Amino acid sequence: MESSSKGLLTQVTQFWNLLDDLAESNPEGYEKFIQQQLKEGEQLCAAPEPWLCLQTRILKPKEKILFINLCQWKRIPAPQSNTHPVPLSIGRPEDRSETSDVYTVIDVAYNPDVLQAAEKDQVKKDQLIQMAMKCIEEKLQFTLSHSYSITNFRIKGSIQRMKQNLLRMQTDPTDLREKMKKELTLEQISSTVSNPDDFQLLLPKDEVSSKTRCLIEEISSTESQVEMKEPAYELKIVADQNEKPLKIEIKVELPGINSASLCDLSVSEDDLLIEVPEKYRLYLNLPESVDTEMTTAKFIKEKATLIIIMPVV
Repeated sequence: MESSSKGLLTQVTQFWNLLDDLAESNPEGYEKFIQQQLKEGEQLCAAPEPWLCLQTRILKPKEKILFINLCQWKRIPAPQSNTHPVPLSIGRPEDRSETSDVYTVIDVAYNPDVLQAAEKDQVKKDQLIQMAMKCIEEKLQFTLSHSYSITNFRIKGSIQRMKQNLLRMQTDPTDLREKMKKELTLEQISSTVSNPDDFQLLLPKDEVSSKTRCLIEEISSTESQVEMKEPAYELKIVADQNEKPLKIEIKVELPGINSASLCDLSVSEDDLLIEVPEKYRLYLNLPESVDTEMTTAKFIKEKATLIIIMPVV
């Protein structure tokens, strides 16, 4: 652990030395680099935007309805050219239920330029869809039905949930110092597609040779999942005398948890997610739309119980 910290400190020191050298030798290049980092920081913080939602089926290992949320996200880089891999990111599969129906949701993100180029081209759109499905099969060891339909809604679930899911991805580690060297030498970030209209999507064929370079570049991998239990909970809708819903109260029992700081709570207008790393996970579709700004939560330590109160809008 100590040697790892020292290695990281060395990298950070080298990084700052490179910046100092650049500021002295090339002030214009230094300013350009800093502005680029600020711009990229804004893009990294931006939420993904829904593009379309597909409905198909998982055939193996267990047959189930599958919804695939395709979204555009500035965090995903564009391909460097029409012959380079198309970067995409796949979130973790999430199982949900509505009444008696159980289904799975998987989020897939592309760079906005890629999706805009396919917006009015049905062939490219279908290629992107098939590419996403193929990557899901390879990454998650699923067998999917490649017969799909585009739903009349653009996203299954909420944007907040989709962003949180995609942010849990594990990106490939990058040697920061090597990246800096390359950027300072080129004095620019690697080029992306300059004209989306000239973009040509190439989808690898099923029987492609193993020596052929795959044109799918997945920049993330789903986390190795620790088995997490669904905690016991009680959901109650409080209504007025006219039976108009006023608020939703949820009590969640979390045995073994003694602090609210261990609980990760996310609430959107229509769903709720509670996670305690490596212990508990609870996802609920809310029966009514709620006011997220007025939502409150408290943790009763003596009973290891989390209570969430959400006013209905």
